[in-house]
Amino acid sequence: MTKEGGCQPSHPLTPCAKARHSLPALTRPPVPDPMTPSRRNSLAIRLCAGLAGYCCFINLYSPQAILPLLALEFGATAAGIATIMTASTLAVALIAPFSGTVADVLGRKRVIVAAMVVLAIPTVMSALAPTLPELVFWRFVQGLTLPPIFAVAIAYIGEELPPHEATAVAGVYTSGASIGGFSGRFVTGILADLIGWRNAFLVLAVVALACAVAVAALLPKERKFVRSEGLIASSKQMLAHFRNPQLIATYAVGFGVLFNFIATFTYISFRLAGEPYNLSATMLGAIFVVYLVGSALTPLIGRAVGRFGRRHFMIGVLAVWAAGMVLTLFEPLWLIVLGLTLAAACGLLCQAVSTGYVTITAKAGRSSAVGLYVTSFYLGGSFGAALGGVAWTLGGWPACAAMTLAMLAMIAAIVFFAWTRGGSAPAATPVEPA
Repeated sequence: MTKEGGCQPSHPLTPCAKARHSLPALTRPPVPDPMTPSRRNSLAIRLCAGLAGYCCFINLYSPQAILPLLALEFGATAAGIATIMTASTLAVALIAPFSGTVADVLGRKRVIVAAMVVLAIPTVMSALAPTLPELVFWRFVQGLTLPPIFAVAIAYIGEELPPHEATAVAGVYTSGASIGGFSGRFVTGILADLIGWRNAFLVLAVVALACAVAVAALLPKERKFVRSEGLIASSKQMLAHFRNPQLIATYAVGFGVLFNFIATFTYISFRLAGEPYNLSATMLGAIFVVYLVGSALTPLIGRAVGRFGRRHFMIGVLAVWAAGMVLTLFEPLWLIVLGLTLAAACGLLCQAVSTGYVTITAKAGRSSAVGLYVTSFYLGGSFGAALGGVAWTLGGWPACAAMTLAMLAMIAAIVFFAWTRGGSAPAATPVEPA
């Protein structure tokens, strides 16, 4: 009892406490919901980040496993049919920085959802294209719709979440992207054999619309977003990123990562479709199951970077990637698949680390900073498809592999000499696996 004659409510044996426990159930205080709003929002952001990555990359890379089939249908060479990939990656590179500036004005969620809806249109038109030039055109239009989804989604992650959680969610996004990249190749390959490649593209359009509905319903409205004063002000922020040497170095890394990815996974299909392997579209699509290894590993990046340091971790990953490319030069199919597994996993790890580094390094205008990274990344993809065609024409797969090894050496040099050893951009905090 207190001096005023009341009960000490915290003591379990006081009469007041006994009285409270004897109250009817309807008058008892409600049990707190362990799933707090912030926790629900965090889970929703993780899910939507994965869906955004999945939606983009199931469409972007869908033709890669059926390029030999398309080359036969349209009567094109390997380098000629690869323009399907070049067109979309070039479009992504051209529009990426502007999608960032627009999102800095209009808001993140609005731009993401609208772009996911629009994505279905060129996907349908690609399925209906009667000639190769028309297919290339609609693939270009399709590429224009992708940066407003994934570049803005990455900016949303970096802005709405604390740095350690942003690193983990960036890993979830990359996992979704890798699963989407695998699904685009694998599912398209199977459907091409079963119902034809045109119907396969129509299925992908339905998937894009389903993802758009889910993100519109689940993604929380941005709370920390600060609207830019206008496109001019946002453009000035974008240009200011070129004064940050860490960002420029990271853009160069991104260029090299997709350069190697496109060169590797475009022209390996032609090698495996020919003698002595003669793999079908379904089997070529199945080869891309190697992407799932990267999906499993990318959520662990936060812990790995925190333990080994960003620079050392990246250089180690690049060394393993190079070993994987060497394995693809051998004849046994299982060694080629093992090499592709190492290449896919290491490429996705490099992409996740460099993407997270952009969101941490850019202190303002994150959408435009990520947009510039995406531009550099997909310019690298366009050059990888084009120069890979030259290498394939000159020396087949050994020339393509030698080209990728040279690019890996350049990426490692950039990371070693240009990335900070612990200055303005802090290393990611170790996090639990997502």
